[in-house]
Amino acid sequence: MKFEAHLPTEKLRPYIRQLVVSENASESEYKVFPSTGMVIGFQYRGTLSTVQDNTATRLTSAGITGIADRYRIFRNSAGIGTILVYFTETGFAHFATHPAHELFNLSLSLKDIFRKDDVSRVEDLLSDARNDQQRLHITEQFLLSQLKEREQDQLISEAVRLIYTSKGNIRIKDLNERLFISQSPFEKRFRKVVGISAKKFASIVRFNNVLSSMNGLKSLEEICYENGFFDQAHFIHNFKQYTGQTPEQFKRFI
Repeated sequence: MKFEAHLPTEKLRPYIRQLVVSENASESEYKVFPSTGMVIGFQYRGTLSTVQDNTATRLTSAGITGIADRYRIFRNSAGIGTILVYFTETGFAHFATHPAHELFNLSLSLKDIFRKDDVSRVEDLLSDARNDQQRLHITEQFLLSQLKEREQDQLISEAVRLIYTSKGNIRIKDLNERLFISQSPFEKRFRKVVGISAKKFASIVRFNNVLSSMNGLKSLEEICYENGFFDQAHFIHNFKQYTGQTPEQFKRFI
């Protein structure tokens, strides 16, 4: 299995965290946990499906996955090859006019977001490419062609920063007061740019901090209270929503 991360070209770095070349010789099924940015995938070889209630639904070869508040299960065919594009938290808004929140909990064809001819051309070029360098270059050229000249929403960027600084443990009311904006217009702007409500975004940030702690020597009780959960029951419920397992079950297989 290959999973190689690459920094994007300089002009894309404010909006794209990384590009990844992912290949797997074997068919496999795996979980993807909630994260704080959208992801584009170009399958230049093989196929990918989502699995729900033991039913597999094949995805298009060029697709985008919005932010989710639950885990997802994917199944890849043997010999799959994919270019993955990981957006920053506010990056998607600089490429599409599509409001980010409309992709919440969804995996859509990229042709629903961008011009069909543009996407088809990239698919054709990627299928003909001979190596990773060519595939990365083709993907970056597509992204650059879709990049919109618009200003960064500084208020939302600051909100994202404050949520990360608090490790997801900031109340939205306190966030509004620090940013001098009322709740309703703030939530509308945040959902449009980021793709999820500020409260759910903060919960995902906290969850990922919990995941980072699971590999260490801290007890589950310590992890629970250090991450601002009121009690163990709340911690277990939240963790199971995001992973499908209790913290005890998850830690057992790390």
